[in-house]
Amino acid sequence: MNRLHQWYCRSERWKRRLESDVFPWVLDRLHLDAEILEIGPGPGLTTDWLQRHYKDITCLEVDPLLARSLRQRIANANVNVQLGDATDMPFPEAQFSAVLSFTMLHHVPSSQLQDRLFAEAYRVLKPGGVFLGVDSTWSLRMWAFHLRDTLVTVDPSKLSARLEAANFTDVAIESKRGRFRFFARRPAGHSNSPYRSLE
Repeated sequence: MNRLHQWYCRSERWKRRLESDVFPWVLDRLHLDAEILEIGPGPGLTTDWLQRHYKDITCLEVDPLLARSLRQRIANANVNVQLGDATDMPFPEAQFSAVLSFTMLHHVPSSQLQDRLFAEAYRVLKPGGVFLGVDSTWSLRMWAFHLRDTLVTVDPSKLSARLEAANFTDVAIESKRGRFRFFARRPAGHSNSPYRSLE
């Protein structure tokens, strides 16, 4: 991340926005089981919120400095921080009940690698487990904010097909004000998505 992005992702402004807007929208009416995996936590403001609400959290962060900083900052908490790549996760199949992604997909440097991340999320989920999160859509402001940074935005109108290609079911995406939330499930019997589909 560039310096502006690093500053914002650690800021009180972003923390307030997460707590007042992002988390209530993304996790609305969802009751997640134990064994949660957060991919790409970055500085960890999202992790701070998750550890207050869930008992068993694993974080996977590709940046060694961010991973070490987060591990040190939340030592002795109910969070296990691991260094690793979400496109090649160091976990066995069917380990987690939920995989969460908060504004990190656009940092994955190609759509092909994003699809590998989706396949890995499916692999590490237990049957019936859910993959969900939120990300931003492309805008001039988004582009300017990511100068000299990775920016590969996901087109929400195409995301359903991409997740279904990774074998997810109950896929739904909802967009509002420059971002979208998504929900998908590794199949295990009958279930219903809580979000409205774009399709």
